[in-house]
Amino acid sequence: MKKLSPIALSLVLAFGALPASAAEDEYKSLETLRQTTLSLIDVLVESGVLTREKANALMAQAESRAAERIAAETPEGVVRVTYVPESVRNDIREQLKQEVMAQAREEGWATPNAMPEWASRISFEGDIRLRYQTDNFASDNTAPRDYVLAADQGSLASATRAPDYSLVDGNGVPTGNTLNDQARWRVRARLGVLARISGQVSAGLRLATGNTGDRVSTNQTLGQNLNKYSFVVDRAYLRLTPNESLTLTGGRIPNPWLSTDLMWDDDLNFEGVSASWQSQSAGALRPFATVGYFPIKGESEPTTPDGRSLVGVQLGATWIRSPMNRMRVGLAAYEFRHFEGNREPDSAYDTFSTKPVTADYGSSQYEKGLRQKGNTLFATNASVDNNQAYYFGLASKFRPLNLTGVWDLGYWDPVHVLLSADYVINTAFDRAEIRRRTGRDLGNAASATAWRLGVTVGMPSIKLRGDWNAYLVYKRIGSDAMPDAFNDSDFGLGGTNLKGYTLGFNWGWDDRTTLGLKYTSADTIASPTLVDGHKFGVDTLQLDLAVKF
Repeated sequence: MKKLSPIALSLVLAFGALPASAAEDEYKSLETLRQTTLSLIDVLVESGVLTREKANALMAQAESRAAERIAAETPEGVVRVTYVPESVRNDIREQLKQEVMAQAREEGWATPNAMPEWASRISFEGDIRLRYQTDNFASDNTAPRDYVLAADQGSLASATRAPDYSLVDGNGVPTGNTLNDQARWRVRARLGVLARISGQVSAGLRLATGNTGDRVSTNQTLGQNLNKYSFVVDRAYLRLTPNESLTLTGGRIPNPWLSTDLMWDDDLNFEGVSASWQSQSAGALRPFATVGYFPIKGESEPTTPDGRSLVGVQLGATWIRSPMNRMRVGLAAYEFRHFEGNREPDSAYDTFSTKPVTADYGSSQYEKGLRQKGNTLFATNASVDNNQAYYFGLASKFRPLNLTGVWDLGYWDPVHVLLSADYVINTAFDRAEIRRRTGRDLGNAASATAWRLGVTVGMPSIKLRGDWNAYLVYKRIGSDAMPDAFNDSDFGLGGTNLKGYTLGFNWGWDDRTTLGLKYTSADTIASPTLVDGHKFGVDTLQLDLAVKF
């Protein structure tokens, strides 16, 4: 009798042993089954459903398991062969068929036109939001032309908190609006891809409407002569998870901090690297920590050798008293490096040629396109510079300390009550140092603190038809508590030196479809021009229809 292959022998052992008189017939039957199986695998390979490497691996795995089973179930020197009834063979054949098909469905290699294996590791997400927005300005707002002051007593000491509203372009037309009410239709579209490269590596990419000049908004205002919109890279990052507790992320990444829109706008993403650690303890108190480094501008440009960057660290903990009572608190310390403005020396400007002498003249400015409004700014031009446009720099340095807390009470699930509190103080704010560097005495016209209180009642997120939530938020944001470039762009139309409230309501009109209504009222805390009596106020109404997919 011919020697049985490991696969055939494994089937023999599964069927039971054969008597010697029936061994040859059983061998022929098993060999036929083996050849049929091999032919089937070859057909799958030729049709492209199964790769040759996958087929060889399956065959090797089967033979290895068969050999192990033969060695385990056959005593040394003994061959037992008994007859297996046809009904038993049919039952076993059907069982093997079901097991093979189950594995095929799970791995996707035996289904015609099935998605390739790599596609199962990629997921998509996106959303589209249509918004109608009205902005109603206070009737006693200061006119845009008054936002930049003339030189004080013959020295160049112009200062303001919103230079982009004024006539700094030299064309006689204000670049901002503080008086004329406006209504806009706006749309936002985002499409994201998340790829699981392996158990420890993933990658994310998201495209969004908007432009490269506005980091805190992805809205596109309708009314562009029916022109097409830009689609920009909103996120592009790699994420490593060496273990369950540690996450490393680099690129253009989502906000890594526990925060509210007091410090960081909801649409803001960060460029740089971060590392986050989260305790996997099953206890009620679960600490976490995050560190990050984010270059802002100029670190590779010769005209700004110092560059600007953000460094931050946050320590906190999640306290889970019960599934219906949990709190999350974080204390973050940030340093905005080289953000402050510095006055140019007179030697940096040639009065005869009316041109700067150095290539980095005005490099410390807090430039248009980065700032929103609210921070105290001063002209950094040399005192002998009477012909150049203003280069406005930040009067203060910034090292904010930010304490954030969120308390989720779910005793009435699915209705929750979410309480939030946020406090910021700029520990680098120093009036005496500002006076030495800028030549201006701010007195009490600047503030280095900000705070926010909020309450939300309803479903934590709107997912299904009929879901709802309502919220109330109050904010008071001092002029120099933080750089005004990165916080909420809706409250008071963005920036700092603002106080007021927000009321909102969201309702699930259908599954993954939300109707939202938000009303915001904001006014300046101190003069936006540093002149007593000047003010700015605006009430904003937003009506949203948004879908997620």
